[in-house]
Amino acid sequence: MKITKKTVDIGGRTLSLEVGRFAEQASASVLASYGDTMVLATVTASSKETTLDYFPLSVEYVERLYAGGRIKGSRWVKREGRPSDDAVLAGRVIDRSIRPLFPKTYKHDVQVIITVLSVDGVNDPDILGLVATSAAIALSPIPWNGPIAGVRVGYVKDNGNSSFLINPTITEQGLSDFDFVVSGTREKTVMLEGGFCETPENVVFEAIGKAKEANAKIIDCITSLVKAVGSTKVPVSLVSQADELKIKISQDYKKEMAEAFAKKAQKEFGGAEVAELAKIIAEAYGKDYTVKVIEEALDGLFKKQVRDNVLEKGQRFDGRKIDEVRPVSVDVGILPRTHGSAVFQRGQTQVLTVATLGTPSLEQLIESPAGEESKRYIHHYSMPPYSVGETGRVGTPSRREIGHGALAERALLSVIPSEEEFPYTIRLVSEVMSSNGSTSMASTCGSTLALMDAGVPIKEPVSGISIGLMTDKKKFVLLTDIMGIEDFAGDMDFKVAGTKNGITAIQLDIKIDGLTDEIVEGTLERAKVARLKILADMLAVLDAPRKALSQYAPKVQIVKVPTEKIGEVIGPGGRMIRQIIATTGATVDVNDDGSIVMSGSAEAVDKAVTWVQGLTRDVQVNEEFEGEVKRILPFGAFVEVLPGKEGMVHVSQMSTGFVNDPNDVVKLGQKVKVRVMEIDDQHRVNLSMLFGDDAKKVAPRQRQDGGDRPRRSFDRKRRY
Repeated sequence: MKITKKTVDIGGRTLSLEVGRFAEQASASVLASYGDTMVLATVTASSKETTLDYFPLSVEYVERLYAGGRIKGSRWVKREGRPSDDAVLAGRVIDRSIRPLFPKTYKHDVQVIITVLSVDGVNDPDILGLVATSAAIALSPIPWNGPIAGVRVGYVKDNGNSSFLINPTITEQGLSDFDFVVSGTREKTVMLEGGFCETPENVVFEAIGKAKEANAKIIDCITSLVKAVGSTKVPVSLVSQADELKIKISQDYKKEMAEAFAKKAQKEFGGAEVAELAKIIAEAYGKDYTVKVIEEALDGLFKKQVRDNVLEKGQRFDGRKIDEVRPVSVDVGILPRTHGSAVFQRGQTQVLTVATLGTPSLEQLIESPAGEESKRYIHHYSMPPYSVGETGRVGTPSRREIGHGALAERALLSVIPSEEEFPYTIRLVSEVMSSNGSTSMASTCGSTLALMDAGVPIKEPVSGISIGLMTDKKKFVLLTDIMGIEDFAGDMDFKVAGTKNGITAIQLDIKIDGLTDEIVEGTLERAKVARLKILADMLAVLDAPRKALSQYAPKVQIVKVPTEKIGEVIGPGGRMIRQIIATTGATVDVNDDGSIVMSGSAEAVDKAVTWVQGLTRDVQVNEEFEGEVKRILPFGAFVEVLPGKEGMVHVSQMSTGFVNDPNDVVKLGQKVKVRVMEIDDQHRVNLSMLFGDDAKKVAPRQRQDGGDRPRRSFDRKRRY
C-alpha cells in the first residue's frame, strides 16, 4: 500500500494523519499521531442494507494496555475485558460528533473502531481518535456530510490574566478551570461535552469560538488528505418510502390525522387513536408499503405536527410557553437507613438519588493505558424499563446509562469538598422512576439534594436543565425543559448544569448538521434563567447541607503524624496497629505521607484517634498523668500515661518509704498519678508516683527499721 501523510500544527504540536499503512480491507482507515500518542481509526460499511428502522452506526473505542507499556494488574486475567467507563464515554463523544452528518436514508451498517496503539502520557488519545474517525469516514465511499474536527479546550487563570489552551497536555489539564471538548464543521458546532468550575456563560461561549478556529485548521488537513486519496461517495436517495407515504397520508387522511393528534395523550405518541389510524392506513396502502414503513410515516407526520405548532404558532405539545419549566417538586430524607436521599420531579420526569458515604479505602481504582488513578466521588445512573412504561433488559448498564451518570457526576465534581475537608468516599446512585425528558439533569438536581441531606459540605448547590430546538433553516425556536416528544421531534438536546455563579457541565446532542453561534449563545442564556429558577425551588426545601451526618454513616477522621513516627503506630511486626484495631473496633489505614485514616462508629474512631495521638505525642519532663498500671516487675511498674505509651516507675519512686515489692504499693489495672522525671537517650519515659494533690517532690525514704535516713539522688541509668 502507498503511504500518504498530512500534518497540521495544533497547540504547538504536530498532528499527523496517515493512510496506507494498516487495515487495507476496511472501507477506510487512518493512523493518527500526536506526539507519541497514536490511534488507528477504521470505518467499515456492510454490503447489504439493514432491516432496522434506525441508522445502524456503532462506535467502539478500544483501549489496549500495551499502549502505555502496561500489563493488567489482575493475577488471573491478563486480557483486557469489557470497555472501561472512560472508553465508553470516549466512544460516545465520537458517535455524537459524527452521527448527525449521515443521510437519514442510508441504511447500511456502519462500524467505527478506534484502537489506541500508543500513549505518551502527554497527549490524550480520545481527541486524536475523534479526528482520525472523521478523516477515515471522509476518505471512505460512505455518504457523509463531513468532515468535522474536534479539540479539547482548557482555561487557565494566572495573576489576573487568563488564557485558553487548545488540546492541553495532561499536566496542563490539571491546572485548567475546565475540560471542554468541542467538535463541528467549519461553520457550525455539532457536539459539546465538558466539565467546568462554575464558569460564566460568556467564557464558555468564547471557548467555543477558540475551538472553531483550531477545528478549521484540522478540517483543512483532512480535506487535503481526501483530495489526495479519497474515494467517491456512494450515491444515496434523499427521499425514502416513508417520505413518499407521508405525502399521500397528508392529502388523503388530513382530518383523521388532526383528530388523532388532538386526542393523543401528552406522554408519548401511540395509544388507541394512533393504532386505529394505522390500521385504516394499512388497509388502504398495505399492498404498496410494509407495516414498518407505514408506522415510520405516521410517526414522522405526528412529529412534523409538533414542529409546525412550535414554529408557526409558538404552541407546545403540553400547552406551556416556550421558556416555561414544568412544575417542580422536591422531597428529601425519605429513605430512613441511607446516608442521604432525595426525590426530584419535573413534570413526569422523576428521579430518586441516594448518597452513600464510605471510608477513603473504598475509593475506585481505574486502570488504563496511561496508568492507574483513583476517584473518591462516583455517580451511577440507572434507568429501568418501567420508567417509560415498557418491558426490557435489566442487568449491566447501557452506554446511555454510563454516559448520563458521567454527566451528572461531572456537573457536581467542582463543588465536592476536598478529601482534607471531608475525608469520605462518596457514591451517588440515581434511580430513574419515570422518564419524560432530561433525566440526566433531574439526576443532577436530585444529587445536589441527596448530598446536602447526607451532610456533605458541598461548595454550592447545582441544578440543571435541558434546552431543545425546532428549526426549519429559516428560523428557530428554543424550548426550555423539553419533554420526551419534543426531544424526539426536535433538533437538539442541549443540557446545561451549574450553580448561581456559573456553568459546571455541558452536553450537546443534535440531529441536524450543526448549530450556529446565535443558537449556542441563546441556549446558554436561556439555560441560565431556567436553572436558577429550579435552584430556587430546590433551596426552598433544603437550603444548606445538614450540620450532622446520618447516624448510620461511618465516622472518618484523619490524623497527620510525622513520618518518622509511623513506626510507633504500626509497632514491631504490626503488633501495635493490630492492637488498636482489635481494641477499638475502628478501621485504621496508615499512609506513607503520615496521614492515618480511622473509620468506624463514632465511639470506636474517638478511641482510635486518642490512641494514635498518644502514641505519636512527645511527652515532656514534669508533665503529670493519671495512668493505669499495665505491668509489674520486681524492680518497678509500667504505667500507661497515654494510650499505647508506657513509662516505668522504679521502686525507688513508688513511696516515701522503702518498697521491697512493687505489688505492696500498686495492683494491675490500678489508676495512679505520676510525673515524668526524665526521658532518656533511648526515648524511654521514667516516672515518679505522686501522693496528694500538692505533691511535687518525693519525701525521704525510710529505713526498714523505721529510722530516717537521707534519700540518695538517683541519677544512674536503669535497665528494664
